[in-house]
Amino acid sequence: MSYCLNPNCPKPYNPDANKFCQTCGTKLLLGQQYRAIKLIAAGGFGRTLLAIDEGKASKSYCVIKQFYPQGNNQANNQGNNKGNNYPTRAARLFHQEALRLEQLGKHPQIPELFAHFQQDHHWYIVQEFIHGENLAQELAATEPFRESQIRRLLSQLLPVLNFIHQGKVIHRDIKPENIIRRGILRPSAGQGIITPPDLVLVDFGAAKYATRTTLAKTGTTIGSAGYAAPEQIFGKAVFASDIYSLGVTCIHLLTQTQPFNLYDPMENGFVWRDFLLHNPVSRQLSRILDKMIQSSIKLRYQSAIAVMDDLGITQETEAGLTWGQFHRNQQTPQSTGKTGKTGKTGKTNVTSNSRPPRGNPRIIVFAATTLNGHSDEIYSVAFSPDGRTLASGCRDKTIKLWELKTAWEILTFGGWFSKHSAEVRAVAFSPQGKSLASGSADETIKLWNVRNGKEIFTSPECPVKVKISLPLRTFQSLMVS
Repeated sequence: MSYCLNPNCPKPYNPDANKFCQTCGTKLLLGQQYRAIKLIAAGGFGRTLLAIDEGKASKSYCVIKQFYPQGNNQANNQGNNKGNNYPTRAARLFHQEALRLEQLGKHPQIPELFAHFQQDHHWYIVQEFIHGENLAQELAATEPFRESQIRRLLSQLLPVLNFIHQGKVIHRDIKPENIIRRGILRPSAGQGIITPPDLVLVDFGAAKYATRTTLAKTGTTIGSAGYAAPEQIFGKAVFASDIYSLGVTCIHLLTQTQPFNLYDPMENGFVWRDFLLHNPVSRQLSRILDKMIQSSIKLRYQSAIAVMDDLGITQETEAGLTWGQFHRNQQTPQSTGKTGKTGKTGKTNVTSNSRPPRGNPRIIVFAATTLNGHSDEIYSVAFSPDGRTLASGCRDKTIKLWELKTAWEILTFGGWFSKHSAEVRAVAFSPQGKSLASGSADETIKLWNVRNGKEIFTSPECPVKVKISLPLRTFQSLMVS
């Protein structure tokens, strides 16, 4: 079905073959290329529609943002003069978002801008469709985020903030609704699998281009109540304002409580720790979050890089590295194939280039990719003999198999009745890679068929505890180098 682009059309749905709306006569194809199929959301300044790009052979999805030249009818019929400002402000928001997306260029965690133009007295932005749920939807359907999830969130979004801030752009509306977890279902012979999800920052309609002149001026109050920094409420947003909003987003996700309820005017700050229910947060992360949400700009982090440094998030990433590649610093010995002269003792001296380093050599490892899918701490991993797949055991009682070349989850071993009843503490492949053994805190060892994920054998309960072979207790994801 096609969806009519006329916001006042009483019956917007039309057959795919129609070129014009059968109810109001409006042209259904936008820019000779984009066909709306569904309304996603609507507001005072416009609406968002899911569309198909008919200009591509793949007929891929995209998003159409339609901006009204005037406010919606309800806003204009309230008997006040606020409606007079709608054309100017709607136009400003349209051009602002299009310009910001153009300025930022392409980034894998920002929706790509496809087109922007005017048609039939409306302004349109067409951009990449991000398949997935926003974090507000995710939080409503699950429990509060754990520390490992918040660390993972920060490790993904802080580099994005650094990127847009380097481009002189302040987002000004960071909140759970504007962070989408990307994920695409793929059919499989086993269970349905999802490509490794990425957090995508969306909605740059409130974004501001920051120059020395604009930062000195008092601008429009914009942003979402509860998440906007104090200086932003007074129209003086700075780069640190985005740090504040991201910090408030984190404490909202940790507590599953709205920011307004986390703020105590008597304390002149957030008392978010009082709302943590059986959800411990380390002192380190607590201090970092507290500094992110400081009311005073001077006491707050001034940049995303500063937060990343305190979290230990490296800026060194190379997606092009192969699985076995790594880099060492200058302390690492290099073989030259040469030896020094033999002295009277008969011992061979080693040249300076092959001398062992003083102290502990530091290996700089770059994350080639990150595998996401587990819902808790990862306790063990094992590579298959051919190096093509990876198995992971988790506190969530599951074992997952990953394809390293594509970073796809192949399958989850076992079902509801055959999986372990406690955390999986060790996994190991057979020499041929056809079977996988897993040891669990439930005092059993299971043998699995790697091809189909089915259980082959379960040992009787053994009083000997299975020890953790490789604890990965920081994140619910695997960073593979």
